[in-house]
Amino acid sequence: MLQPRISLSLRRALSDPSSICRRCRTRAIRPLIPQLRTFSSVPILRLAAQTPKPTKQAEEPEDFVPKPLGRPIGFNKPPERGENVHGPVKKTYTGTLRERNLAKRQDIVEKWGTNYFRDFKNIRKYRSGKTFMANPKIFKKDASLFFPNLHGETLAENAMDTTPVLQGKLSVVNVFSSAWGEAQVQTFTGKKVNKGLRELLESNRDVAQMVDINIEENSMKFWIIALFQWRLRRMKKKEDWGKYFVIRQGVSERIRETIGLLNGRVGYVYLVDQNCKIRWAGSGDAEGTEMDDMTKGFRRMIEEARTGTRTARIERTEEPEQVNEQTRIAT
Repeated sequence: MLQPRISLSLRRALSDPSSICRRCRTRAIRPLIPQLRTFSSVPILRLAAQTPKPTKQAEEPEDFVPKPLGRPIGFNKPPERGENVHGPVKKTYTGTLRERNLAKRQDIVEKWGTNYFRDFKNIRKYRSGKTFMANPKIFKKDASLFFPNLHGETLAENAMDTTPVLQGKLSVVNVFSSAWGEAQVQTFTGKKVNKGLRELLESNRDVAQMVDINIEENSMKFWIIALFQWRLRRMKKKEDWGKYFVIRQGVSERIRETIGLLNGRVGYVYLVDQNCKIRWAGSGDAEGTEMDDMTKGFRRMIEEARTGTRTARIERTEEPEQVNEQTRIAT
């Protein structure tokens, strides 16, 4: 029977351990000891990789139903000239490199949540981007809030603020930033679809007007609009050139959220009184009786303005008579 061959050093270590030193004995026996895996590689003690559970995101309703405005929208403070002229100030990040990177990442995530493509997604999903339903009646004068001041170029080739144009007159303010939004605005105030509103504007030019605000923050599109201003001038009367604004900067997220400009691709219509207060607002395409409600509300505002003017005239004429009565009694 064949015997396994044992090396001379191993045979000496097994047969006569005292003949060699302990170190040599360990070297000779080491090849027979099986190689054990390290502690960290034992599969029993290693934690199994936990697969991340999918987070349950709030499912958006398939059929979004816009609701009427529950309260007046706008600012508590009256607008002033020179406000919102410049764009947002560039943010400076402080702290360590890691803290600065985390802050930048957070800002990028916020901007991504309110980006250009999100607006188009809402246009497709939420009834052509309609943000809210218009109220059937205008807001009361005392409860209404203010429309902000905006600054931009006009067709009259000069930079102006919107506040001096809106003060002192009742205004139908069209706000849009794309051809899509402009087409939606026309469903409220277009010449062909709302002849009643156009008749009110023509017959009350001393107290009523229409103002267009085209918000275009893209520099390339802004210069394209500036290049074709001659075409816009041909479509409007010369006295209305100063009532068409092209806003390039100054429309912050705070302004958008305060007056309801939540979707930058959708058109909005506001009825603003002579004190720059928002009395009525509509968004998207005109639905149901929204266009008629707007016309009725604007007619009501004109009646209020006419009544207030007559009352002021009567008070001014009565004051001199009272003064004359007092002087006669004194004499």
